[in-house]
Amino acid sequence: MATTNVNSKMRIYHRYLGYFLAGIMAVYGTSGFIMIFRDTSFLKFNKQIERKLRPNIKSEDLGRELRIRDFKVEKEQGDIISFEQGTYNRSTGIASYSSKEWPEFIDKLTRLHKADTNSPLFFLNVFFALSLLFFVISAFWMFLPKTTIFKKGLYFALAGVVVTIILIAI
Repeated sequence: MATTNVNSKMRIYHRYLGYFLAGIMAVYGTSGFIMIFRDTSFLKFNKQIERKLRPNIKSEDLGRELRIRDFKVEKEQGDIISFEQGTYNRSTGIASYSSKEWPEFIDKLTRLHKADTNSPLFFLNVFFALSLLFFVISAFWMFLPKTTIFKKGLYFALAGVVVTIILIAI
């Protein structure tokens, strides 16, 4: 009788936590999908930026100052350094360039995946991770261990682990 009660409770917790997590998973899934395309222009718009930097920055240090990846100087003419995204004036320290950025809402969505211990999203991420681990464990209480469905479930779980390890190793 005690085993039936544990099975019943696990099913109930699994069901209602599942409904709650469905909303969170929809948001995480959407933001994760968007982040897959972060190195493309998908959903991004051009933003014109003008920044005052210190004057006389060396061309080899400019990309780091502007935080532009794969920065390459195209040409230097007098005080003007030209690069793919814009220009920098050595004498005034003014950098004028364009950047491709997500709209603010999408940028905030992607922070779900980048949260660290200093972010309020940290608590959501910890809760979500622990809930998913509970889901993994409670899923094995959905069917009795002697049933064919349970045994097949173990094979599918093992396949999921193996596929993930293979993809990580590649």
